[in-house]
Amino acid sequence: MALYKLTLRELQERFTKGEVTACEIVQAYTLRLNQLEPKVRAYITPTKEAALVQAEALDEKLKGWRRTMPLMGMPVAVKDNICTQGVLTTCASRMLGNFVPPYDASVIARLRGQSYLLLGKTNLDEFAMGSSTENSAFGPSRNPWNLSRVPGGSSGGSAAAVAADLCAAALGSDTGGSIRQPAACCGVVGLKPTYGRVSRFGLVAFASSLDQIGPITKDVADAAMLLGVIAGHDPLDSTSANLPVPDYAKALKKKDFKKLKVGVPREYFAEGLDPEVEQAVQAAIEEIKQLGAEVKEIALPRTDAAIATYYLIATAEASSNLARYDGVKYGLRSKETGNLLDMYMKTRQEGFGPEVKRRIMLGTYALSAGYCDAFYGKAQAVRTLIRQDFEAAFREVDLIVTPVMPTPAFKLGEKSEDPLQMYLSDIYTISVNLAGNPAIAMPCGFSKAGLPIGLQLIGRPFEEETLLRGAHAYEQVTNWRAKRPNIR
Repeated sequence: MALYKLTLRELQERFTKGEVTACEIVQAYTLRLNQLEPKVRAYITPTKEAALVQAEALDEKLKGWRRTMPLMGMPVAVKDNICTQGVLTTCASRMLGNFVPPYDASVIARLRGQSYLLLGKTNLDEFAMGSSTENSAFGPSRNPWNLSRVPGGSSGGSAAAVAADLCAAALGSDTGGSIRQPAACCGVVGLKPTYGRVSRFGLVAFASSLDQIGPITKDVADAAMLLGVIAGHDPLDSTSANLPVPDYAKALKKKDFKKLKVGVPREYFAEGLDPEVEQAVQAAIEEIKQLGAEVKEIALPRTDAAIATYYLIATAEASSNLARYDGVKYGLRSKETGNLLDMYMKTRQEGFGPEVKRRIMLGTYALSAGYCDAFYGKAQAVRTLIRQDFEAAFREVDLIVTPVMPTPAFKLGEKSEDPLQMYLSDIYTISVNLAGNPAIAMPCGFSKAGLPIGLQLIGRPFEEETLLRGAHAYEQVTNWRAKRPNIR
């Protein structure tokens, strides 16, 4: 089997045994990238030449002994809103088109500590604001299952790269579904950890109370392995939880749902859900029952308020976070300006794309004098109620199962002119970010058009072991993960 077809864990095993060198791994992926990247456009900044130099040095270092670290020699892609020292970090925006960070994000420092190999920085919706990767200043990425379809967003480049075997695994970020939704679109596994489980230091901020970094991988075991490396307390992040990191691999040893109670929220199976998606998810629920789970219907009554709540809180925080891009400190500066105020205005006009401008204006309005309490304050109060809904549900069940998105991947350009329809793509994922819970997306079927359909499992805060156990158990009795896009 070609090296690029292997899972992260399988590739690690071969590398550990000395059956393959780091150089051979990079060369295999380089050939794959040269062949398919012009079609998929998953990357903004490929770093395959630098990866080969790193691989040569690593092979020389490893002569006579083998490594024990999980990510050593492994080719990983990183979403381009996560800072990488010495490598462009653009956030898919003209505003940061030439920004080279002088430091690594904490998750990158952890990967570097394991001698991983960076294959490149992946495409995204500008500043992670979108659900299709069409908002990128560098053009859209494409879904490997059908190049006329979106790969999802905002981590669409990372999901497309994993699905097309253009990397062994990738990092994404999830503010309202931006790991899980593209994972569902591309038929791979995407894990959003509990808020605070993974450091946000070095993640370019969109909405600070919602953002979380997580893995996108070919299967659940790979997600567990990568999460185990990047998770943990970080004193550089004030929101990082000072809790021990469990051995997530142990959670995968139980391959059933026995003694687990699983909730199915009635609000997630209502009008607007594509019949093919509903059928695939219901079939997955039946499989979960066969694995020994006690499945019961539950209520998450404030689900209908999640979209409005999210788009007040997220845009308000985006308005505040993106105020730093003013042409003074770093990033783009407009050249033709008359005075300081003119420079601010022209820089932001030239540097930001339409969706980012839209969200900045929405957030600025929500925070403006006379409206802050009515909009932002009310949204925060409703957010508390949404979190309380999840807390009440998890007193009855151990996991919650839902669709990831209402439809399979839609066509490029299909929703570009209708922001509300685009926002509704995240209707099943947004509540999880508002509540801060962990959730995982994984394939559970295909549409008649051959597009992947995703299943979402949601867990209690900081109980990623239970989440991974359930996801792995379902994965083992199905064959969806073995299906790969036929792209050449």
